Amino acid sequence: MSTITTTVEKPQSRAPARPLRWGRIFSYITLGLIALIYLGPLLMLVNTSLKSMPDFMKSATALPSSLNLDNFVEAWEKANFLRYLTNTLIYTVAATVLYCITAVFVAFPISRGYVKGAGLLLTLYVIALFLPVALIPQFQMMLALGLYNNPFGYVMLFLVNPIGIVILVNYIKTLPIELDEAAAMDGCGYFRFVTSIALPLMQPAIATVAVLHAIGIWNELILPTIYLTNKDYYPITRGMIVFQGVYGSDWPTLAAAVLIMTLPMIVLFLALQRYIVSGLTAGAVKG
Repeated sequence: MSTITTTVEKPQSRAPARPLRWGRIFSYITLGLIALIYLGPLLMLVNTSLKSMPDFMKSATALPSSLNLDNFVEAWEKANFLRYLTNTLIYTVAATVLYCITAVFVAFPISRGYVKGAGLLLTLYVIALFLPVALIPQFQMMLALGLYNNPFGYVMLFLVNPIGIVILVNYIKTLPIELDEAAAMDGCGYFRFVTSIALPLMQPAIATVAVLHAIGIWNELILPTIYLTNKDYYPITRGMIVFQGVYGSDWPTLAAAVLIMTLPMIVLFLALQRYIVSGLTAGAVKG
């Protein structure tokens, strides 16, 4: 007598539906609005740079009826871009390199406490972040030293920046102090230790400080207006004043000039962006 066995298949249980996370949706909406706020002026700048002057006067916010790429050629020639861009590049590279080197040797002993009153010095740098630039004493000092209307004196103006010192000090605190002790036991000198061991480990922080410092120098307008009166020494920001007329401004050409001016800093930021976040957040835990 044979027995017949039947298998009853159990219905597969469906995975429970995930609840709608309104917090995440709100976060994406907020990020989208913030991105629109930041990208809006840039898109408006691109839109203006592609218009002719009559097209811009007809409607400043409308899309261009035809792409006018002659604005970029006119901006390059009218603002003497090649000369002023070279000056700006020299000022930015020289001041950034000198500042990063001096800032490392200032920040390292403060972070390790190798100098007396290291905590007080760091506090003074933090306080300096909230103080305005002392233009009158600075101007008098430049005149007394004979550095007025001098490219070398203009570069020297950018060798003091408190935010870079604060970033480097907080980042160096994350490095193990055992490295200092091991280097001292091996007979490694202070200068050699900083240049051979500390500097390679500080690449994210140095890249962050370099980008922030370079962008500040590249976009500076007040200092070259005060301290550089010779047209041969003008940076590109000072050269853009040629677009300001008595009866109005050539806005499409000016927008094209601004886009040309910002291109090198965009390239620099994209090249070093992977270091920037780590350089800014590495010292967030240890203060």
